[in-house]
Formats: sequence, structure tokens, C-alpha cells
Amino acid sequence: MIGRFDPALTGGECWIRTADGDRTRLPTRRWLGGGRVSAADRQVDSALVGCCDGPTVDLGCGPGRLVTALCRRGVMALGVDISPVAIAVTRHRGAPAVARDVFGPLPGDGRWHYALLADGNIGIGGDPRRLLGRVARLLRPDGLAVVEFDCPGTGIVVRQIRLETRDRAGDWFPWAEAGIDRAEALAAETGFELLTVAEISGRHLAWLRRTGAGPAAIAPRPVGDPGHGPAAGDHRAGAKQAR
Repeated sequence: MIGRFDPALTGGECWIRTADGDRTRLPTRRWLGGGRVSAADRQVDSALVGCCDGPTVDLGCGPGRLVTALCRRGVMALGVDISPVAIAVTRHRGAPAVARDVFGPLPGDGRWHYALLADGNIGIGGDPRRLLGRVARLLRPDGLAVVEFDCPGTGIVVRQIRLETRDRAGDWFPWAEAGIDRAEALAAETGFELLTVAEISGRHLAWLRRTGAGPAAIAPRPVGDPGHGPAAGDHRAGAKQAR
């Protein structure tokens, strides 16, 4: 048995298999960052963190490349991940991280200036609407979420997936995909307004600003019920850099 993403967090060769049999190789080198990533991936990372000039929480931080980049710039940042491997790798790089469920209590609730959802982490929990509602409650009023969405036309899809290596397989768990063209509606439903979106090196980012007091907690949906919604966003400074 293996953790959900643990082998991928140290650069191992890994795949995601869906319950209908599809198998996709994970971009583990990209997740690690460092000298082996492409110029295109560096451009996306720059857009993800470019506007973050205050306290930033990276949800599903993995091996911590974005948290590390922020800390090197002198920005207060914290990684959050349920994987002890992710936390260990992030801390080894000199960045702070905590092993927590994003839906549970977290440090700085309601006071973060920025929140990041990168590398497909819009899928955490299998319910993008619930996840974005949680992100809104983490942020201070007028806080900003920088979110990576899937390509247009994806819709909102919830699947059972598992991680596989060459000789092991993990447990099945729910994961979601949400197309960038659903970003605006998701934002409106979850306490955000869409500022802007950008396509960078074939990846799709949205900048979402929290509005008002934020949403009430959203209960988990049954697996297989993707709900309804769209969302998208940009930050005044970050959007300019991303374009």
C-alpha cells in the first residue's frame, strides 16, 4: 500500500489510473521544480506566485517548490499537505509546512492574503465548489486565490483515481477536474469574484478575489455528484504579469 501521492513527491515515476481504466503519467519532475524543469514550467510558476507579496498559503503544496520560491523572496508562506512525505521534503528545502487536511482547522484561518491551488489541486476532495468555499474562508476579505484549472470543455468531472508505480498501487479516492470555462460560475457560488484568467504554456490560471464575508461551510457532495458551477480570476498586479 502507498500514500495517495507519496512516490510522486520525491520524483519517482508514477501514473494516475481512473476507475474506467485510463492511465496518465504524472509530471513529477515539474512538481519538484529546480534545474530540471522546462522554461515553460518556470513561466507558469512565476505567474502563480508573481502577485503574492504578503502571507500566502499553498494548499496541497507537495514537495514545496512554490512555498520555497516565496520564502526566498522574503514572502511569508506556508505549505499545507496531508502527506508526511510532502511536509518532510518541503521542510528539507527550508520552507515551513504543516501536515493538515485543507478542510480542517489551519493556521491563520481568515487572515491569509493569498492562497494557491496549483498542479491540479482544484481536484482535492472531489468537489471544487466545496474546496473553493474553504479557500474563501481561509482568506481575509479582499484576499486573492490563484487557481489552476483544467482546459476549456472539461466541465466539472469527479472520478475515483489511484496512484500507481511500476510495482505498487494505492487506494482509490475521489478527485475532480474543473475546466477554466467553469471558473466564473464557481467563483460566484463560493464567495469570490473573477478578476482574470490566463493561458500560459498550455496551462490555465485564474485569479479570484474574495468578496464580502465569504461563504458558509459547504457540506461534502456525494461522490459522483459534480454539482454545478464555474469560476475564474486575476489579480491587478498578478494578472498583468501573467498576460
